[in-house]
Amino acid sequence: MFLGAAVPAVADPGDPTDTPATEAPASDAPAETPQAPETPEAPATDPPPVPGQPVYYLSMGDSLSTGYQPGMGDTDTGYPDQLYATLKERTPGLQLVKIGCRGETTASFIKGGKCSYPTGSQLNEALRFLNEHPGQIRYVTIDIGGNDVNSCIKNNSPDVMCLIRNVSALAGNLWTIVSKVRRAGGAGPSYSGMTYYDPLLAAWLTGKSGQRQAKISVPLIESVNGLAWTIYGLANFRIADVSRAFETRNFTIQNGRPVNVSRICTWTHMCARRDIHPTTDGYTRIAQTFAATLT
Repeated sequence: MFLGAAVPAVADPGDPTDTPATEAPASDAPAETPQAPETPEAPATDPPPVPGQPVYYLSMGDSLSTGYQPGMGDTDTGYPDQLYATLKERTPGLQLVKIGCRGETTASFIKGGKCSYPTGSQLNEALRFLNEHPGQIRYVTIDIGGNDVNSCIKNNSPDVMCLIRNVSALAGNLWTIVSKVRRAGGAGPSYSGMTYYDPLLAAWLTGKSGQRQAKISVPLIESVNGLAWTIYGLANFRIADVSRAFETRNFTIQNGRPVNVSRICTWTHMCARRDIHPTTDGYTRIAQTFAATLT
């Protein structure tokens, strides 16, 4: 768990409007320690698929789920589109539904404000779609939480107190999201959430100070990933371990630089353009990581 952040208390995963999103507290006072959640219950049985009806892959998340790349905006080469190409070979007739929102945080995912949705927020939109298509959802993926952490990074250096506040809020919000999604979707779909790679590894290229920052950043991002891993697991989501796929912990020197730094330079725009988003090849690696978790 990151810097003492605790697993959040259970919110009833029924009405999506009954649990407010948690904003990071304004003060530096430590938050109260919430109780550990129970696993959300899904319906005992899901409606059987109806012959002739379409089946769906529902993609949720932040700018990674929209395929954003600098200078291009949202694209159709992001991981959901590439993953969809793989999944529809397994599931003929599969249709992709993307509801992700660039800039989304866990708080805005719940209460809205970043993108326009008929139901007010990405969470409400996901729950509406799941409830309106019983027995028709085959796959569900999500990436969320990266922007909660990124807002605490200044000049390639993490603001620790900001991270404590934001990660505590992230924990509660992420549980609200995945438990409600899991309750609405039931036992039929395959669910998967992802861990994040570490864009701050690019600081290695700036010299000794940057190399120290890069080394410090890894346990920080891995602590956040560990928190997300626990919450996804409690909601019976599989985990697409993108951090591992990007070899985040591997500081072995090859061709003059650590392997993890080379991965960030090749699979994101951080080294060339100081932009955290993946390249097309990076999105391919994320899609492959998701594909391995979905059955």
